[in-house]
This record gives sequence, structure tokens and C-alpha cells, in this order.
Amino acid sequence: MPREIEWSDAEEIGIQLQEKFPDLDPLTVRFTDLHKFVTELPDFVGDPMKSTEGLLEAIQMAWYEEYKDAQ
Repeated sequence: MPREIEWSDAEEIGIQLQEKFPDLDPLTVRFTDLHKFVTELPDFVGDPMKSTEGLLEAIQMAWYEEYKDAQ
């Protein structure tokens, strides 16, 4: 059973976003869209109001690492 993820689980979120959007360069994603993508992940249980720019940046960078590895 997948574990629940929160805003602080940047690496896991990055992996899941890479699986969901394999052809999307994370560095082209606006934070408003990134927020939406994260909150729509099936295992995400975090409070949508608790995201910060720092958390979104960490998620974007984790996703970018996964994206680079997949290229």
C-alpha cells in the first residue's frame, strides 16, 4: 500500500510527478500549476494551504533530478 505523502516529501513527490508527466520539463512549470499537480496526486494528504515557495522549489528540484535521470 502506498504511503501518504505531505509537502515535505519532496523526493517522493518528484518521483511521482516524473511518472505522471514524463515529458514535461519541471523547470517550465509555474508554481501555481505545480501546486495543483501535487495536490492532485492520489497519495497526497497534505493541507493545500500549507505549501510555501520553499517547499515548491524543493519539489521542483527533486522532480527535475528525476527528469534529468530519465532523459
